[in-house]
Amino acid sequence: MRSFKILAPSLIAAAFLAACGGGSNDWQAPARYTSMISFGDSLSDVGTYRVGTVAALGGGRYSVNPADPRTATNWTELLAGQLGVSAPCPYQQGLDGSAAQGFSVPVVSNPACKNYAQGGARVTNPVGPGNKLLGGSSAILGQLTVPLVTQVSNHLGIAGGRFSGNELVTVMAGGNDAIIQTATYTGTVAAAAQSGGAAAAAAAAPAAATAAVTAMATAGAELASLVASQIASKGARYVVVVNLPNVSQSPYGALNDAGLPGTKVVIDSMVKAFNNALKNGLASTSSATVLQVDAYSASTDQVINPARYGLSNVTSTACNLASPKPNALGSSLVCNGSNLAAGDVSKYLFADQVHPTPYGNQLLAQLVSKALTDASWL
Repeated sequence: MRSFKILAPSLIAAAFLAACGGGSNDWQAPARYTSMISFGDSLSDVGTYRVGTVAALGGGRYSVNPADPRTATNWTELLAGQLGVSAPCPYQQGLDGSAAQGFSVPVVSNPACKNYAQGGARVTNPVGPGNKLLGGSSAILGQLTVPLVTQVSNHLGIAGGRFSGNELVTVMAGGNDAIIQTATYTGTVAAAAQSGGAAAAAAAAPAAATAAVTAMATAGAELASLVASQIASKGARYVVVVNLPNVSQSPYGALNDAGLPGTKVVIDSMVKAFNNALKNGLASTSSATVLQVDAYSASTDQVINPARYGLSNVTSTACNLASPKPNALGSSLVCNGSNLAAGDVSKYLFADQVHPTPYGNQLLAQLVSKALTDASWL
């Protein structure tokens, strides 16, 4: 079994210190926050699907899963450790897929858990990647993909309709909207090529790209509205909104571009449209309440200047995604020490085509921590 080194808590604290410029005794957050509440997708999910066959395969998070699931590897877990609040746990667990393959597990909700993020979740649309309604392999896995608009509604229902104001609320989404729109774009162009050849594909591409970019701008505006009207206006005083990383520079972007040249440019335009709409939509919301973190610029620089961040590889995946062996799902959801790529992958940026390794999660946690410190929220 190959090993993936996870930093000890003391080293994680030191990493935060380096990012924030703190001294040896001042890394822990002041007693400002009573808890952390997270809304999002697979990038913030801490175990929604760690049930049935996924759990049996040693998986549950979209990253390189640790041997002990209690080990903090997701950025929300690392940040919670710095804040000194309870470790995040998934609000819901379950799967709605194939019973024969162990992917049909009744959904259980735990109101005491405040991480509502789910792999496959979109901003408002309930059908995201992995949802059985998409058919094919998605029907086998059956991810719940509860959208953020419902995640927030679920929390307000539990909390009496308001936030206490003493929580740190994290929001990060849009990636699954990008994946759906990318598939729609490439599918539209491919269909045109099949029916009318290269000329038809070239003619169809501009309109398909415009539709995808417009849809992403709409999703960004919807997320901004959700944050403003259902989080900030409902009593939350400390809301961290992380924008979309540069998906076009991920292995997912490279793979799609290889299949249809020019797709990376379309993906980048989609992500920028989402981020711009999100930023503009939050412009009138007080920066004293909502803190925007620029993961797009940070992830772009990580790929351009990997050595600056201690990264050894920013193009390949740490997980061996060959399916069905050694990776039954071809996904980081069931990636662990038994099915890693050869060699030392501990400083790889990507676990699979879009999800970060534990080291990538540490970089994201440091980015958010620095933003909190700069805003005097830490």
